[in-house]
Amino acid sequence: MPELPEVETIVRGLQRAIAGKRIAGADVRLARMIVAPAGVDFKRVVAGQRIARTRRRGKYAVIELESGDALVVSLRMTGRLVVSEAGGPQYPRSHVVLRFTDGARLHFADVRTFGRMQFVKAGESWDGRLGVEPLSTGFTAEAFIGMLAGRTSSIKTFLLDQRRIAGVGNIYACEALWEARIRPTKPAGALTKAAARRLRNVVVGVLQRAIDMRGTTVDDYVDAEGLKGGFQNNLCVYGRHGQTCSRCGTGRIVRTVLGGRGTWWCRRCQR
Repeated sequence: MPELPEVETIVRGLQRAIAGKRIAGADVRLARMIVAPAGVDFKRVVAGQRIARTRRRGKYAVIELESGDALVVSLRMTGRLVVSEAGGPQYPRSHVVLRFTDGARLHFADVRTFGRMQFVKAGESWDGRLGVEPLSTGFTAEAFIGMLAGRTSSIKTFLLDQRRIAGVGNIYACEALWEARIRPTKPAGALTKAAARRLRNVVVGVLQRAIDMRGTTVDDYVDAEGLKGGFQNNLCVYGRHGQTCSRCGTGRIVRTVLGGRGTWWCRRCQR
């Protein structure tokens, strides 16, 4: 599933490509991928609307319309948002297509069809259950320490809880814990203040570096131009089961399952 760096890369590309364009119409080829309030005709309400801007909230891509309405896209595991210019070919497995008056198209494609595009009316809240943005000014070391207090779940599970921190997924949780030298199974509330500060800084740093490299392509992720990311070449533990740890040079990267998710870490470094 695309995580914060991938979605941030996508919405930046969308901002360059579709901000200011007017929607001529929408083609919905798989109805279940659209979520709209009862009585709302999705194709009718988006036709004629102009794109104001695009942004990210957690792992969601948000397409804001000038009316104040918004399209909130959850890419789930294999979803893609790709823009094609006028006269360009149809994108494979495009289940929802926004057609613009200048001939360009925004394709919402998803091989596994788990993704959703939600129509949100102006003024309605949709993200009340999402936690703090890790790249925001609100994600301070002291705030993070306060969040961890009394938590008995593992620190890996805590990092993945979108109600606490919005946007961190499995790839970047594994990488951050390795860089901070913290065992994934350690209870979140048992981290010392020094370790919590170190982890907070590492989380921010890993996410920012991944954004700078346009995200991580492990399986299906591509950006709004259909291009792959580059951070997969910098992964230190994720997906590297059995390899020698690049930091200590003696430990082996192991894969265990924690909270139902594959977790890669070094038994020697992350004690």
